Amino acid sequence: MAWEDAFWEIHKEITELKLKKQFDAQLEKMKFQDHHKFHDTRDQWQYARNKVVKEYHEKKRKKAGK
Repeated sequence: MAWEDAFWEIHKEITELKLKKQFDAQLEKMKFQDHHKFHDTRDQWQYARNKVVKEYHEKKRKKAGK
């Protein structure tokens, strides 16, 4: 997958799920963590997307279980 495609897919998914605020907060938090500091931008975006989407689905599953 080309870099542009990766960024577009991540942006599209985050926008559709309305997770932009959480995604941006996760990226900001990662700026100050040593283990993320030297990863390229695409890797950081993929990690942040995976984290916020996973949290989103976990919260949604918990609400459905109540």
